Amino acid sequence: MKVRWITGFLDAPGRDAEGFWSAVTGSVLSPRRGDFATLVPVDGDAYLRVQVLRGSPPRTHVDLHVGDVGAAAVEAVELGARVVLAQGDGLVVLRSPAGVVFCLVSWHGEAVRPRPVTWPGGHVSAVDQLCVDVRGDVFDREVGFWSAVTGWRRAPSDLPQFEHLVRGAGLPLKLLVQRTESGGAGMHVDLACTDVAAEVRRHVGLGAVVVRRVPGEWTTLRDPSGREYCVTGRSPWVC
Repeated sequence: MKVRWITGFLDAPGRDAEGFWSAVTGSVLSPRRGDFATLVPVDGDAYLRVQVLRGSPPRTHVDLHVGDVGAAAVEAVELGARVVLAQGDGLVVLRSPAGVVFCLVSWHGEAVRPRPVTWPGGHVSAVDQLCVDVRGDVFDREVGFWSAVTGWRRAPSDLPQFEHLVRGAGLPLKLLVQRTESGGAGMHVDLACTDVAAEVRRHVGLGAVVVRRVPGEWTTLRDPSGREYCVTGRSPWVC
């Protein structure tokens, strides 16, 4: 299948963190459509949404936008995915071989990646990556699945617990697969920025809590809904 666009969904049982993510990303919350709303950027096409999933813990999932949802779903299943819900021709919810939830949705012409945001003081940041977290015993299969389902080339990382997938030209989000020691499979959001300390201070001022720091690399935080995510020192300008 050809992935035309990619959207990150921030799912939570309530709306506690929606204003937080609007402020973190410098976006405006759109009018609601049912349980979800879009984080509308200053420029470019939207690629982040918030969704209320009552009774579910905070989580992150990805929507892959494709030209033919039905055909893409058949291909994903052949590669090892399992269908959770098929809703008409425009939405299929699936799980990866490791159990990570993702959706196939119809593409509506999105094509322009928003620019990173420059904040008072001069540092720059952007949500630019979704990290797939899986146990080590299923890591290789999961990397292979996501590479096959997106068509993105695998690329090694400097750190053995990570492997990158090289996204298609112009797409707003990268994928990173992380080998974890325990726990269930899932996803989290990563931000790239030019000054980790300044960006972390900004997030804490908006209501985040620091979970752990890896000096010179990244800081893990928890948003007001309890969802963990990372601020990293990668360049937000890298395509």
